[in-house]
Amino acid sequence: MESIGGLVVLILIIVPLWRICARAGFNPALSLIAIIPLLGFLIVAAILAFAEWPVSKRSAQTQPE
Repeated sequence: MESIGGLVVLILIIVPLWRICARAGFNPALSLIAIIPLLGFLIVAAILAFAEWPVSKRSAQTQPE
């Protein structure tokens, strides 16, 4: 039963992070770093918080001045 609970928690964390990474323009596989206990989620959160998102670069280039 413990492994089922762990699997559910992983799904509840990985799936949303996968979608966030994809929409931000990062490789969605980046969300798999969150599998690392405790530190993994913090690493992914730091990347999303402090890195310049590739999507924002693309949208800034395509906007007329």
